[in-house]
Amino acid sequence: MAVRGNQGSGAVAEVEERSWRVALWAVFTVTLARLVWLALGRADLYPDEAQYWLWSLHPALGYYSKPPMVAWLIALTTFVFGEQEAAIRLAAPLLHFGTALVLYRLARRLYDARVAFWSAVAYATLPGVSASAAIMSTDAPLLFCWTVALHAFIRAREPGGERWWIVAGSAAGLGLLSKYAMAYWLLSALLFLLLFRDERRHFKRFLGAAALALVVYAPNFFWNVANGFVSYLHTRDNANLGGPLFHPARFLEFFAAQFGVFGPIFFSGLIVLAALTPRSLRDRRAALLACFALPTLAMMLAVSLLSRAQANWSAPTFVSAVVLVVAWLLEGGRARLVAFGVALDLLIAVVAFGAHDIARAFGEELPARYDPLHRLRGWKTLGRTVSEMLARHPGTRLMSDDREVMAALVYYVAPHPFDSLKWNGEGGIHDEFDLTAQPQRYVGDDFMLVAKSPDNVERILSRFKVVDPIEQQVLIPLDRKTFRIYRIYWLHGFEGYRSGERASSGAG
Repeated sequence: MAVRGNQGSGAVAEVEERSWRVALWAVFTVTLARLVWLALGRADLYPDEAQYWLWSLHPALGYYSKPPMVAWLIALTTFVFGEQEAAIRLAAPLLHFGTALVLYRLARRLYDARVAFWSAVAYATLPGVSASAAIMSTDAPLLFCWTVALHAFIRAREPGGERWWIVAGSAAGLGLLSKYAMAYWLLSALLFLLLFRDERRHFKRFLGAAALALVVYAPNFFWNVANGFVSYLHTRDNANLGGPLFHPARFLEFFAAQFGVFGPIFFSGLIVLAALTPRSLRDRRAALLACFALPTLAMMLAVSLLSRAQANWSAPTFVSAVVLVVAWLLEGGRARLVAFGVALDLLIAVVAFGAHDIARAFGEELPARYDPLHRLRGWKTLGRTVSEMLARHPGTRLMSDDREVMAALVYYVAPHPFDSLKWNGEGGIHDEFDLTAQPQRYVGDDFMLVAKSPDNVERILSRFKVVDPIEQQVLIPLDRKTFRIYRIYWLHGFEGYRSGERASSGAG
């Protein structure tokens, strides 16, 4: 009997090991494809990425709109691999690779190797993850920290798992340094402990983990104290809760976008599970996963109704939701539906990232409105054009009236115009450029103004002694019929901002 038991244990271990290896190779293959796509340079940096790169040149404990982790990661990858677009974005696919593997261990802890395998593969191929892995943003480190913290939370509640509270607290703190949405993790954990009487025995240790998270996060808090809490105020302003009370159109837009973020099959499954929540709470594993998914999703749906919410704001929901939905489908005998969901999500990614190049291969031009990556195109062309124009006017500095244009130009203009100025004659602090500016340094200088909007032009021109009478235009094509239009002005003798206007503008 003992021999048979050993043989049975050995067979189970072999299945477990095979499942882990296949999951590892599947996720690695997806990640490798993403790295190749990045290396081919199929899309320009989005202006936010360019600004994160600018931050990374001056590592700090915080920045105007974000905690510091995204800049720290870019500083690391560009230090090793240079400042090409692929190097700036490198951490994103690698972090999602790590997240998928941690998610495997998490799902295996709760269920079995089969659920673990499909959870890891499903996560790695989610459309939202594919999008997040293609650009460098705060979501990639947030989701990694969220998953590590959740795995540690599960382990910490097991007998002898006390040391895992340290991991949970540390990961939560690093998550807060990545994106303030990590606070939802702490609230979700608290909700779960309060929801079940027998889980409340972990309450004191959870408070210790939460305290550790705040200690890890503390440097960014003190940076905010020293800088007028600008990051917190920006986060509040982002919610934009003023104006009309309800925005049903925005709610429907956000809700529909979740089918694209989480995938049509898996989000449909989550909707069904949400409707069955009271029944699903009888299974403690499902209840735990639901606590880390549904409240955050409900909160974002409420924000989208009251104001607006970006599609990716729900991203933390789908870490535990993917395990929850996959386990439910597999236990219900719907394995083929899980596989179909993964295949469909892969197809969505291939179409999204390859449609532009596929159309060109057939001699066609994909209209910009049908190109999911159109917002990542044209910035390098603009930078090259501005570089050529500046080269013909030695000693002229660069100015723009728009944060995104300014960030993209500082990255793509050669050599990098770090001495550029973002117009902020109206005063106030609206971005990192405004926060770090010293506009008085530029009094008397000549500028090339790249204006995105005609609204501020007359006000800007009035602050220079001489304005060249010829206004130029730069047209950046996105397709045969769609262009971004920029107005170019040559300005001489900057007189500074008017008396009473705050000296808060942007220096690159």
